[in-house]
Amino acid sequence: MALFLSIFPIILLIWLMVKKNSMPSYIALPITAALIYAIKLFYFKDDAMLLNATAASGLVSTLTPITVIFGAIMFNRMMETTGCIDIIRKWLATISPNPVAQLMIIGWSFAFMIEGASGFGTPAAIAAPILMSLGFNPLKVAIFTLVMNSVPVSFGAVGTPTWFGFAPLNLSAENILAIGRQTGVMHFFAGFVIPVIGLSFIVPWSEIRKNLGFIGIAVFSCTIPYVALAMVNEEFPSLVAGAIGLMVSVFAANHGWGLSKDHPKDPNAEKVPFAQVAKALAPLGMLIGMLVVTRIKQLGIKGLLTSKEEWFSFQLPFDLSKITVSDSLTITFGNIFGQGVNASYQTLYVPAWIPFVFTVWICILLYKTKFKDAWAFYAATFNQTKKPLLALMGALIMVQLMMVGGDDSMVKIIGKEFAAMAGEHWVYFSPYLGAIGAFFSGSN
Repeated sequence: MALFLSIFPIILLIWLMVKKNSMPSYIALPITAALIYAIKLFYFKDDAMLLNATAASGLVSTLTPITVIFGAIMFNRMMETTGCIDIIRKWLATISPNPVAQLMIIGWSFAFMIEGASGFGTPAAIAAPILMSLGFNPLKVAIFTLVMNSVPVSFGAVGTPTWFGFAPLNLSAENILAIGRQTGVMHFFAGFVIPVIGLSFIVPWSEIRKNLGFIGIAVFSCTIPYVALAMVNEEFPSLVAGAIGLMVSVFAANHGWGLSKDHPKDPNAEKVPFAQVAKALAPLGMLIGMLVVTRIKQLGIKGLLTSKEEWFSFQLPFDLSKITVSDSLTITFGNIFGQGVNASYQTLYVPAWIPFVFTVWICILLYKTKFKDAWAFYAATFNQTKKPLLALMGALIMVQLMMVGGDDSMVKIIGKEFAAMAGEHWVYFSPYLGAIGAFFSGSN
């Protein structure tokens, strides 16, 4: 019975989200979290205050991904409002008339970098309109961009799926880095086939074969630095590798390396001035620069942004929680509801305010953005993050509640029972469980 009640909420969630009149995740996930709360309270007999404290810690944990999403979306909105995306779009369109070159530069290298910077659907949202403006079929472009995103996704939004995704397991930094290394290696080998599969949805195999040289240049210029960076860091692989790959791919396409001669350049095509391109790419350069400066331990800034030295603290009434603020503005909610449950938010280190919001503020001044335009993309960002906030709250509370109980927790029951049934073959089934999780949350 314990196994059935542990699995039932997941089955219900799947049904709610795939039935004919499916329920959106921002409704289905909170409902499932409420059901799990009831099961834990009435069947597993867990203490109500412990469940309440766990749910509260889930709410605090939501601050990390939602502020990253908020910052990433606002950055994307700023790029659109200031015209940076339009200039980048025009520039990319003039590099080569070869469709394979256009698809690999925009749908692979450029999207690779955007995934590393923003994640959460922005690569497809940016790359797809550019490709459609070049005359590619909209439906095929949608499929293509989603398939191509399979390689950089695990280190998207400066590594959020890796460093935040495994946070509930309380793994050491060494273990998370080891996971990142293995992930990088797996995605490196996936890079041999994913781009070819993606291209096959849009161009015929004959075109792919003729341009295999350029495809190889574009792929390896991303995946080699990707796997190299994954050996030492879980935040930079997609962002920096994408930037390197984009520069190499553009250079190679300009010189026609590995491209068929079937699509000669139009000598009369309007070129975008280098100064405009540089100014349009400046926000991405600032983003990468801030990340590098704040993530390299030897520079000393990382230590300042992650310091746990207490600045001040105070106790909330009725023993709700002790709130501690460190000198790095890390906010810790300690001993929530007196249950020994803690949760914290690293205000300055989580890649939200720095670099996304800070970069946006600089760009508002740099591009002399009007107040009404700046307010418009702020408002649009708030509106766009409302539903993801509800979905994340439901998902994180659900996960936290399922982990209550130690060896008798719902996740342990599911894991032990399925592992016992599958035995040594469990490794072949676990990816499907991960795929279901990605489907629920809309994130890797």
